[in-house]
Amino acid sequence: MQTIFFTGKGGVGKSTLSAATAWQLADRGHKVLAVSFDPAHNLGDIFGLTLGHRRKQFSENLWLQEIDLDKSAAQYIEENIDLLGQVYSYTRAFNFDSYFKTMRYSPGVEEYAALTALQEIISTESEFDYIVFDTPPTGLTLRILALPNITITWVDRLRRIRRELLKKRHTVHNLDGTFLAEGVVLPYEEKDDTVLRKLDAMWKRYVELYNVLQGADTSIAVVFNPDYLSLRESQRIVSGLSDLRLPLRAAYNNKCTAENQDTAGEVEGQLLHERSDVTVVRVPRTAYRREYAYEVPVELTAPFLAVTP
Repeated sequence: MQTIFFTGKGGVGKSTLSAATAWQLADRGHKVLAVSFDPAHNLGDIFGLTLGHRRKQFSENLWLQEIDLDKSAAQYIEENIDLLGQVYSYTRAFNFDSYFKTMRYSPGVEEYAALTALQEIISTESEFDYIVFDTPPTGLTLRILALPNITITWVDRLRRIRRELLKKRHTVHNLDGTFLAEGVVLPYEEKDDTVLRKLDAMWKRYVELYNVLQGADTSIAVVFNPDYLSLRESQRIVSGLSDLRLPLRAAYNNKCTAENQDTAGEVEGQLLHERSDVTVVRVPRTAYRREYAYEVPVELTAPFLAVTP
Protein backbone atom coordinates (compact mmCIF):
# COMPACT_ATOMS: atom_id res chain seq x y z
CA MET A 1 0.00 0.00 0.00
CA GLN A 2 1.29 3.45 -0.97
CA THR A 3 0.49 6.55 1.10
CA ILE A 4 0.72 10.04 -0.39
CA PHE A 5 0.46 13.29 1.60
CA PHE A 6 -0.21 16.67 -0.01
CA THR A 7 0.80 19.56 2.23
CA GLY A 8 1.27 23.30 1.90
CA LYS A 9 -0.08 26.71 2.75
CA GLY A 10 -3.85 27.17 2.78
CA GLY A 11 -5.24 28.07 -0.64
CA VAL A 12 -2.33 26.85 -2.78
CA GLY A 13 -4.29 23.94 -4.28
CA LYS A 14 -3.60 20.96 -2.00
CA SER A 15 -7.17 19.72 -2.18
CA THR A 16 -7.36 20.03 -5.97
CA LEU A 17 -4.10 18.17 -6.55
CA SER A 18 -4.79 15.47 -3.97
CA ALA A 19 -8.24 14.93 -5.51
CA ALA A 20 -6.71 14.86 -8.99
CA THR A 21 -4.10 12.33 -7.91
CA ALA A 22 -6.68 10.07 -6.27
CA TRP A 23 -9.05 10.24 -9.23
CA GLN A 24 -6.40 9.54 -11.84
CA LEU A 25 -4.85 6.65 -9.91
CA ALA A 26 -8.33 5.15 -9.54
CA ASP A 27 -9.01 5.76 -13.24
CA ARG A 28 -5.92 3.67 -14.01
CA GLY A 29 -7.33 0.72 -12.11
CA HIS A 30 -5.83 1.22 -8.65
CA LYS A 31 -8.03 0.97 -5.57
CA VAL A 32 -7.74 4.39 -3.90
CA LEU A 33 -8.93 6.07 -0.69
CA ALA A 34 -8.76 9.90 -0.62
CA VAL A 35 -8.88 11.37 2.89
CA SER A 36 -9.15 15.01 3.95
CA PHE A 37 -7.72 16.09 7.30
CA ASP A 38 -8.11 19.78 6.52
CA PRO A 39 -10.66 21.37 8.93
CA ALA A 40 -11.88 23.49 5.96
CA HIS A 41 -12.79 20.35 4.00
CA ASN A 42 -12.91 20.85 0.22
CA LEU A 43 -12.78 17.22 -0.90
CA GLY A 44 -16.54 16.76 -0.94
CA ASP A 45 -17.04 20.07 -2.77
CA ILE A 46 -14.52 19.06 -5.44
CA PHE A 47 -16.33 15.79 -6.11
CA GLY A 48 -19.81 17.24 -5.65
CA LEU A 49 -20.65 15.04 -2.66
CA THR A 50 -21.54 15.48 0.98
CA LEU A 51 -18.84 13.59 2.87
CA GLY A 52 -18.39 12.73 6.51
CA HIS A 53 -16.33 10.76 9.00
CA ARG A 54 -17.18 7.48 7.25
CA ARG A 55 -15.75 6.78 3.84
CA LYS A 56 -18.05 6.91 0.82
CA GLN A 57 -17.58 5.17 -2.52
CA PHE A 58 -17.40 7.56 -5.48
CA SER A 59 -16.59 5.20 -8.33
CA GLU A 60 -15.56 1.59 -8.88
CA ASN A 61 -12.04 2.19 -7.52
CA LEU A 62 -12.32 5.44 -5.55
CA TRP A 63 -13.51 6.07 -1.97
CA LEU A 64 -13.65 9.47 -0.25
CA GLN A 65 -13.56 10.48 3.43
CA GLU A 66 -13.45 13.74 5.43
CA ILE A 67 -12.15 13.28 8.95
CA ASP A 68 -14.27 15.00 11.59
CA LEU A 69 -11.58 16.26 13.99
CA ASP A 70 -14.18 17.13 16.66
CA LYS A 71 -15.46 13.56 16.60
CA SER A 72 -11.91 12.20 16.63
CA ALA A 73 -11.06 14.47 19.57
CA ALA A 74 -14.11 13.27 21.52
CA GLN A 75 -13.13 9.65 20.91
CA TYR A 76 -9.51 10.32 21.86
CA ILE A 77 -10.54 12.07 25.09
CA GLU A 78 -12.98 9.29 26.03
CA GLU A 79 -10.27 6.67 25.63
CA ASN A 80 -7.82 8.69 27.69
CA ILE A 81 -10.36 9.41 30.43
CA ASP A 82 -10.87 5.66 30.69
CA LEU A 83 -7.11 5.09 31.00
CA LEU A 84 -6.65 7.93 33.49
CA GLY A 85 -9.61 6.64 35.46
CA GLN A 86 -7.83 3.31 35.89
CA VAL A 87 -4.54 4.95 36.84
CA TYR A 88 -6.20 7.27 39.36
CA SER A 89 -9.09 5.08 40.46
CA TYR A 90 -8.23 5.77 44.08
CA THR A 91 -9.03 9.49 43.55
CA ARG A 92 -12.68 9.01 42.62
CA ALA A 93 -13.75 10.48 45.93
CA PHE A 94 -12.26 13.79 44.78
CA ASN A 95 -14.46 13.89 41.66
CA PHE A 96 -11.58 14.23 39.19
CA ASP A 97 -13.91 13.35 36.30
CA SER A 98 -14.73 17.03 35.74
CA TYR A 99 -11.01 17.80 35.41
CA PHE A 100 -10.45 14.98 32.92
CA LYS A 101 -13.27 16.29 30.74
CA THR A 102 -11.53 19.64 30.32
CA MET A 103 -8.96 17.78 28.22
CA ARG A 104 -11.02 18.74 25.15
CA TYR A 105 -9.68 22.27 25.49
CA SER A 106 -6.08 21.32 26.24
CA PRO A 107 -3.26 22.18 23.80
CA GLY A 108 -2.36 19.29 21.54
CA VAL A 109 -5.67 17.41 21.72
CA GLU A 110 -6.57 18.24 18.10
CA GLU A 111 -3.17 17.06 16.90
CA TYR A 112 -3.35 13.80 18.84
CA ALA A 113 -6.92 13.22 17.68
CA ALA A 114 -5.82 13.66 14.05
CA LEU A 115 -2.82 11.41 14.64
CA THR A 116 -5.03 8.71 16.13
CA ALA A 117 -7.34 8.88 13.12
CA LEU A 118 -4.33 8.77 10.77
CA GLN A 119 -2.91 5.73 12.53
CA GLU A 120 -6.25 3.93 12.41
CA ILE A 121 -6.66 4.57 8.68
CA ILE A 122 -3.14 3.43 7.78
CA SER A 123 -3.34 0.33 9.95
CA THR A 124 -6.82 -0.82 8.92
CA GLU A 125 -7.22 0.17 5.27
CA SER A 126 -4.69 -2.25 3.76
CA GLU A 127 -7.21 -3.25 1.09
CA PHE A 128 -6.31 -0.08 -0.85
CA ASP A 129 -3.41 0.29 -3.28
CA TYR A 130 -3.12 4.01 -2.47
CA ILE A 131 -4.27 6.30 0.32
CA VAL A 132 -4.05 9.98 -0.61
CA PHE A 133 -4.16 12.51 2.24
CA ASP A 134 -5.17 16.16 1.93
CA THR A 135 -3.57 17.69 5.02
CA PRO A 136 -4.28 20.80 7.13
CA PRO A 137 -2.19 23.98 6.67
CA THR A 138 1.51 23.90 7.49
CA GLY A 139 1.73 24.29 11.26
CA LEU A 140 -0.87 21.69 12.19
CA THR A 141 0.46 19.20 9.63
CA LEU A 142 4.03 19.42 10.92
CA ARG A 143 2.85 19.02 14.51
CA ILE A 144 0.83 15.93 13.57
CA LEU A 145 3.73 14.37 11.66
CA ALA A 146 6.12 15.10 14.54
CA LEU A 147 3.94 13.40 17.14
CA PRO A 148 4.72 9.71 16.45
CA ASN A 149 8.41 10.07 17.31
CA ILE A 150 7.68 12.36 20.26
CA THR A 151 5.01 9.99 21.57
CA ILE A 152 7.26 6.93 21.25
CA THR A 153 9.78 8.59 23.58
CA TRP A 154 7.09 9.82 25.97
CA VAL A 155 5.22 6.49 26.19
CA ASP A 156 8.47 4.56 26.59
CA ARG A 157 9.27 6.72 29.61
CA LEU A 158 5.79 6.09 31.06
CA ARG A 159 6.26 2.34 30.57
CA ARG A 160 9.51 2.43 32.54
CA ILE A 161 7.88 4.43 35.34
CA ARG A 162 4.93 2.04 35.45
CA ARG A 163 7.22 -1.00 35.63
CA GLU A 164 9.15 0.60 38.47
CA LEU A 165 5.87 1.22 40.31
CA LEU A 166 4.86 -2.41 39.91
CA LYS A 167 8.24 -3.53 41.26
CA LYS A 168 7.76 -1.41 44.36
CA ARG A 169 4.22 -2.73 44.80
CA HIS A 170 5.56 -6.26 44.47
CA THR A 171 8.16 -5.58 47.17
CA VAL A 172 5.50 -4.27 49.56
CA HIS A 173 3.27 -7.23 48.73
CA ASN A 174 6.03 -9.71 49.61
CA LEU A 175 6.54 -7.97 52.95
CA ASP A 176 2.96 -7.35 54.03
CA GLY A 177 0.73 -9.52 51.86
CA THR A 178 -1.97 -8.41 49.46
CA PHE A 179 -3.23 -4.91 50.12
CA LEU A 180 -6.97 -4.45 49.97
CA ALA A 181 -8.62 -1.05 49.73
CA GLU A 182 -12.40 -1.30 49.84
CA GLY A 183 -12.32 -4.57 47.95
CA VAL A 184 -9.88 -3.42 45.22
CA VAL A 185 -6.79 -5.58 44.67
CA LEU A 186 -3.92 -3.67 43.07
CA PRO A 187 -1.97 -5.46 40.28
CA TYR A 188 1.62 -6.40 41.08
CA GLU A 189 2.68 -8.31 37.96
CA GLU A 190 3.14 -6.74 34.54
CA LYS A 191 0.84 -9.28 32.91
CA ASP A 192 -1.97 -8.26 35.31
CA ASP A 193 -1.61 -4.50 34.88
CA THR A 194 -4.16 -3.05 32.44
CA VAL A 195 -2.41 0.31 32.30
CA LEU A 196 0.93 -1.20 31.30
CA ARG A 197 -0.71 -3.37 28.66
CA LYS A 198 -2.37 -0.29 27.17
CA LEU A 199 0.90 1.64 27.23
CA ASP A 200 2.67 -1.26 25.52
CA ALA A 201 -0.05 -1.39 22.83
CA MET A 202 0.14 2.39 22.35
CA TRP A 203 3.94 2.29 22.01
CA LYS A 204 3.71 -0.48 19.42
CA ARG A 205 1.08 1.42 17.37
CA TYR A 206 3.16 4.60 17.21
CA VAL A 207 6.35 2.71 16.33
CA GLU A 208 4.51 1.04 13.45
CA LEU A 209 3.09 4.39 12.27
CA TYR A 210 6.50 6.08 12.47
CA ASN A 211 8.03 3.28 10.41
CA VAL A 212 5.30 3.68 7.79
CA LEU A 213 5.80 7.45 7.58
CA GLN A 214 9.54 7.03 7.07
CA GLY A 215 9.21 4.06 4.72
CA ALA A 216 9.70 3.73 0.99
CA ASP A 217 5.94 3.41 0.43
CA THR A 218 5.24 6.90 1.79
CA SER A 219 5.55 10.05 -0.32
CA ILE A 220 5.02 13.66 0.74
CA ALA A 221 4.37 16.39 -1.82
CA VAL A 222 4.55 20.10 -1.02
CA VAL A 223 2.19 22.33 -3.00
CA PHE A 224 3.01 26.02 -3.49
CA ASN A 225 2.28 28.90 -5.83
CA PRO A 226 4.69 31.06 -7.84
CA ASP A 227 4.75 33.88 -5.28
CA TYR A 228 6.96 34.80 -2.33
CA LEU A 229 4.24 34.57 0.32
CA SER A 230 3.74 30.92 -0.61
CA LEU A 231 7.53 30.42 -0.66
CA ARG A 232 8.08 31.39 2.97
CA GLU A 233 5.60 28.87 4.31
CA SER A 234 6.77 26.17 1.90
CA GLN A 235 10.31 26.63 3.20
CA ARG A 236 9.01 25.87 6.68
CA ILE A 237 7.54 22.63 5.35
CA VAL A 238 10.70 21.54 3.54
CA SER A 239 12.83 22.34 6.60
CA GLY A 240 10.38 20.67 8.99
CA LEU A 241 10.16 17.47 6.96
CA SER A 242 13.96 17.33 6.82
CA ASP A 243 14.18 17.72 10.60
CA LEU A 244 11.63 14.93 11.02
CA ARG A 245 13.46 12.74 8.47
CA LEU A 246 10.26 12.30 6.47
CA PRO A 247 10.28 11.65 2.70
CA LEU A 248 9.58 14.76 0.65
CA ARG A 249 9.47 13.41 -2.90
CA ALA A 250 7.64 16.01 -5.00
CA ALA A 251 7.00 19.75 -5.18
CA TYR A 252 4.04 21.09 -7.16
CA ASN A 253 4.35 24.68 -8.34
CA ASN A 254 0.65 25.25 -8.89
CA LYS A 255 -1.18 27.98 -10.87
CA CYS A 256 1.71 28.80 -13.19
CA THR A 257 1.10 31.10 -16.17
CA ALA A 258 3.20 32.55 -18.98
CA GLU A 259 3.35 35.82 -17.05
CA ASN A 260 4.79 34.38 -13.82
CA GLN A 261 7.39 31.98 -15.28
CA ASP A 262 10.34 34.02 -13.98
CA THR A 263 8.88 34.21 -10.48
CA ALA A 264 8.06 30.49 -10.62
CA GLY A 265 11.69 29.67 -11.38
CA GLU A 266 12.99 31.92 -8.61
CA VAL A 267 10.60 30.41 -6.06
CA GLU A 268 11.57 26.88 -7.05
CA GLY A 269 15.27 27.73 -6.85
CA GLN A 270 15.01 29.22 -3.37
CA LEU A 271 12.76 26.45 -2.09
CA LEU A 272 14.68 23.44 -3.38
CA HIS A 273 18.20 24.66 -4.10
CA GLU A 274 19.67 21.87 -1.96
CA ARG A 275 17.08 19.21 -2.78
CA SER A 276 17.98 17.66 -6.12
CA ASP A 277 16.19 14.50 -4.97
CA VAL A 278 12.76 16.23 -5.12
CA THR A 279 10.79 16.15 -8.38
CA VAL A 280 9.53 19.64 -9.28
CA VAL A 281 6.30 19.87 -11.26
CA ARG A 282 4.76 23.04 -12.69
CA VAL A 283 0.99 22.90 -12.95
CA PRO A 284 -0.32 25.52 -15.43
CA ARG A 285 -3.38 27.44 -14.36
CA THR A 286 -5.04 26.56 -17.67
CA ALA A 287 -4.23 22.84 -17.58
CA TYR A 288 -7.61 21.73 -16.31
CA ARG A 289 -10.62 20.11 -17.84
CA ARG A 290 -14.07 19.81 -16.30
CA GLU A 291 -15.46 16.39 -15.48
CA TYR A 292 -18.25 15.50 -13.05
CA ALA A 293 -18.34 18.22 -10.40
CA TYR A 294 -14.60 18.71 -10.09
CA GLU A 295 -11.48 19.79 -11.96
CA VAL A 296 -8.41 17.60 -12.56
CA PRO A 297 -5.09 18.16 -14.28
CA VAL A 298 -5.05 16.74 -17.79
CA GLU A 299 -2.36 14.11 -17.24
CA LEU A 300 -0.65 12.45 -14.30
CA THR A 301 2.48 10.33 -14.65
CA ALA A 302 5.15 8.37 -12.80
CA PRO A 303 2.81 7.42 -11.00
CA PHE A 304 1.83 10.63 -9.19
CA LEU A 305 4.88 12.83 -9.33
CA ALA A 306 4.31 14.75 -12.54
CA VAL A 307 1.47 16.75 -14.02
CA THR A 308 1.90 17.86 -17.63
CA PRO A 309 -0.23 20.34 -19.62
